[in-house]
Amino acid sequence: MSSININTSQNVNLSFELASIGERIFAFVIDTLLKIAYLTVMWLILSKILKIDDFLSNMDFWSLMAIFNLIFLPIYFYTLAFESLMEGQTPGKKIMKIRVVKTDGYQAYFGDYITRWIFRVIDILMASGIVAIISIIVNKDNKRLGDIAAGTAVISLKSRYNINHTILVNLSEDYVPRFPQVVALSDNDMRIIKENYLKAKANLDSSIIKKLAQKIRESTGINYENGQLTDQQFVAVVIKDYNFYTGKEQ
Repeated sequence: MSSININTSQNVNLSFELASIGERIFAFVIDTLLKIAYLTVMWLILSKILKIDDFLSNMDFWSLMAIFNLIFLPIYFYTLAFESLMEGQTPGKKIMKIRVVKTDGYQAYFGDYITRWIFRVIDILMASGIVAIISIIVNKDNKRLGDIAAGTAVISLKSRYNINHTILVNLSEDYVPRFPQVVALSDNDMRIIKENYLKAKANLDSSIIKKLAQKIRESTGINYENGQLTDQQFVAVVIKDYNFYTGKEQ
């Protein structure tokens, strides 16, 4: 599976697996089925329960179009609304465990989601999605035109290993944690921290470890006196403390 390197605002280079074209298509199909389910429920409510067929038959064309557009409004804004509210995911993307992210390391903003949503007209609605498929195939980062314009990519949140296999460390029975603030981090945060920490440690790359330590302090609010711990010692303690407080024991 191809991957993308994202250089964060703290100049920490992170590697993520890109969502495959198959995963993106399945997510689209799931979202489409949910839209169809919504329209089916609306039709049953309006036709079978409210019985407005006779009412609609007496309306002029423009009034009918106004009502139909009102009914279809959630369909029109489905992707934009969900990606904005669910931080880059729709229900289909969530089920497929994929997400829209910025390729500069920042969280995607509403404007980025709007750009992707507008380009859906070209990418997906025109030519039945052929434009999007061709763009994803030829682009090295699996981007459709909307992703290129918005500076985003769709990554896979699936790991080849169970999350516990990547964040677990051995803790002694008498281990005493130092930083309870680490619970502000997520399993995925810790996976990224540990993978980059071990890689930097093996390569003797102190600059990456320093940036990881800085990012952890910013995210958790942890403070400690200068000289109390080196950056490498600090990151190692954070990894152990996270395992201790979240109960991830071997």
